[in-house]
Amino acid sequence: MDVSDALLKIAFFSKEEIETIIKELKPISFRKGDCILKKGDVCQSAYFIQKGAVYQYVPGESNDLVIDLHATGDWVLNQASFIAQKPSKYEIRCFEQVDLMELSVHSIHALIQRSSKFFILGKILEQGGERAMFFDQTHSPAEKYKYIFEKRPALLQKFPLKMIASYLKITPETLSRVRSAFTK
Repeated sequence: MDVSDALLKIAFFSKEEIETIIKELKPISFRKGDCILKKGDVCQSAYFIQKGAVYQYVPGESNDLVIDLHATGDWVLNQASFIAQKPSKYEIRCFEQVDLMELSVHSIHALIQRSSKFFILGKILEQGGERAMFFDQTHSPAEKYKYIFEKRPALLQKFPLKMIASYLKITPETLSRVRSAFTK
């Protein structure tokens, strides 16, 4: 999926509107292990992943607590820091080489000044809301895994099971049991 397709998933944009948004995007690349957002920094941009994978986590834990996983075709940002313009409690790090398209908060403001139609770009922020599901104890480990399997299969291809288990808020052993039952 390219950035034009990703924008059309957010809302219907005309060809001219897509071109206007794309002019505001800045291509940027990072190497495996690079930090895109450090704990304590304010998130100033949303990034569209053209290629690669990144993860958001709590640094300093004995085993990093994975907050979010993102692969090609996803938008990534620290939602709380971006919205409140306050220091991030998490870090965003490259799991592998990534090619991104950066949409800064300043670019979003510039787009909105051109047309109120661009307010709809706020839907990019909704992607951060799905992770609340994994904190919700009403979902079983099997339901959580099924969601990833059906809705975000690229994560299962990109990330090791230990990181996926952390993201789903289950132990690696539980994930192994769920996966074996799921494939039967």
